[in-house]
Amino acid sequence: MSCCARKGCPPQTRQPTKRSILMCRPTFFTVAYAINPYMNTDTPVDQAKAVAQWQTLYDTYEQLGFDLHLIDPLPGLPDMVFAANGGFVLDGIAYGAKFRHPERQPEGPAYMNWFRNFGLKVVEPAFTNEGMGDFTLVGNVILAGTGFRADVRSHEELRRVFKREVVTLKLVNPRYYHLDVALTVLDPVPVDPSSPCVAYLESAFDEASLATLRNRFPNAIIASEEDAALLALNSYSDGYNVVYPSKATNFARQLKEHGYNPIGVDLSELFLGGGSIRCCTLDLHPVGTGTSVARAS
Repeated sequence: MSCCARKGCPPQTRQPTKRSILMCRPTFFTVAYAINPYMNTDTPVDQAKAVAQWQTLYDTYEQLGFDLHLIDPLPGLPDMVFAANGGFVLDGIAYGAKFRHPERQPEGPAYMNWFRNFGLKVVEPAFTNEGMGDFTLVGNVILAGTGFRADVRSHEELRRVFKREVVTLKLVNPRYYHLDVALTVLDPVPVDPSSPCVAYLESAFDEASLATLRNRFPNAIIASEEDAALLALNSYSDGYNVVYPSKATNFARQLKEHGYNPIGVDLSELFLGGGSIRCCTLDLHPVGTGTSVARAS
C-alpha cells in the first residue's frame, strides 16, 4: 500500500525538508522558436523582467534555507533556465537528458558536464528524456511521464540505473507535454498516510494512468483546468512550503486547506517559454529519503 493510501488517519504537522537544488539564470532567455503550445515567436519577451522575476524565485528559495547551486547559462540556449529538464539526480547519480527537439539538444551535455564537476556519477542516456520535466520522486518511487517528450524506453533505463520502482504515466493533452506541468509532488518525503502527497490535473492523463494515480494517491489534490492552464502544477514543495505561480489563487486555497504554506511567485515572462517554478528547479536529490546531498566518491 502507498504511504498515502490509507484514509482516516489523523493529519500530522507538516515539516519542511532541506532541499538542495540547481538553477540557471535566464541571461539569454527569449522565445526564439516554438516547440510547445505556450511559445509564440511573435510575442516579445522582456528579458530584464525575466531575470528580475527569476531572481525573486532564487531569493525565495534562499529565504527558505535551500542549498542553492548555479550552472552558467550559455548563449544560444534560451531555455537553459528550465534547469529541471537538464537531468534526473538521485543517490549520487545523475541520469542525463537527451532532448527531443534539436534546439535544446546542446543543453544535455552542458548539464552533464556540470554534474561531473559537482562530483556526481553521470549516466549518459540511450533514450530521449528531458530529466525532471518527466521524472519525479515521491517517497522511494519514481513517477515517469511519457507521451510527448520522454521515450517510454527511458523508464526501463531509470529502473536499471536507480534500482527503484518506476511508475509510467501517459500524458495525452499537448498543453501538458511534461509531467511537471501536469502533476506536482507536495510531500517529497511522505510521512502522513492522510496526506495528498501529490496534486494533478485529471485531463492530462490517459485512463490507465488516472487509475494508477487514484489508487496510489486517493487523497490527492485535483487541480482545476483554470489553475493548470496557469501552470499551477509547475510548483515546488519542500513538504510544507509550496512555491507556486502567484496567479493560481484557487490552487493556493486548496494547498492551505491541506495544511501547506503556499508562497506565490510571478514568473509570467518565463511562462512565455512554457515553464514556471518547477521548471527552474533541478533537485540534487539526497540518498534515499534523507536530507543531505551525496556525491560520488
